[in-house]
Amino acid sequence: MFRRSLLPLLAAPALVFRAQAQAAWVPERPIRIVAPFAAGGAADVMARFMADELGPLLNQQVVVENRTGAGGAVGTEFVARARPDGYTLVCSGQATHGIVPVLTRLSFDPATDTTPIANFAGVPAVLIVNNELPIRSVAEFIAYVRARPGLLAYGSAGIGASTHMAMALLAQKTGLDMTHVPYRGTALAMPDLMAGRLGAIADNIPGALAFIRDGRVRALGVSTPVPLGVLPDVPSISATVPGYDVLNWYGLHGPAGLPAPIVTTLHTAIQTILARPAFRARLAAQGTEALPMSTAEFAAYVARDRAQWAELQRATGLRAD
Repeated sequence: MFRRSLLPLLAAPALVFRAQAQAAWVPERPIRIVAPFAAGGAADVMARFMADELGPLLNQQVVVENRTGAGGAVGTEFVARARPDGYTLVCSGQATHGIVPVLTRLSFDPATDTTPIANFAGVPAVLIVNNELPIRSVAEFIAYVRARPGLLAYGSAGIGASTHMAMALLAQKTGLDMTHVPYRGTALAMPDLMAGRLGAIADNIPGALAFIRDGRVRALGVSTPVPLGVLPDVPSISATVPGYDVLNWYGLHGPAGLPAPIVTTLHTAIQTILARPAFRARLAAQGTEALPMSTAEFAAYVARDRAQWAELQRATGLRAD
């Protein structure tokens, strides 16, 4: 009887969501989320987390498709050119909407050619190095690179990717001279790091965590001022480099002109998911946190993020083309 009495309470959030969704938009076929980076990276992990939850809530299959290249611009442009019908979305992030547009001459502008739907995760990065290097702290990393200007190669998910800019910001704040080697995703760079062909990567936590825990790479510091529960023994980079603070984000955007009822349905669904303790725990286990916002707040957040990287670009002259 106790279990039966709980059923209406447990079902209530889903029933409320479905009532709201029916008043707005009800998808009639599978939805595609484009992950604009390689499988196994943070964007791919976050996209699949969201797809797992959205499918049952929307009563439709939600599939993830990887379209890589140009720091996420290839997949983002694919969605920008798609029909604004709610069935083609992109797992957007700091790279696709904040960094690449200020470094690269694109044939489209994510700010005007895509529609913000919802933010769902804040993702710190972690500085990792090859195990064979005689480096066990951020201070030792800085000293090692300074003694070998231009010789240490670091990998990233592409020119303008958040993993590139996390290292570019570190170099700008410390005066380090390193060689950047872009890949189509940090998952593709990881074998070269472990083999010693790369010295370092500032990878997003979800993509790096398993390699750190297995001892295949060494973690030196996290990109946010507060150390992370999933890496309790790894200090903040800012403890050595004051003012260093990088938090990647992931959300959903659709094509420009996405009708308001579709945005409302998808945004409501994501807020329902972000309120679930189990989903928050799943994010926390990857070193990430839920970042619920209204659609307007999300749009403003993305604009501020882009302005921050534009300022770094002006200070360094960094260009991707």
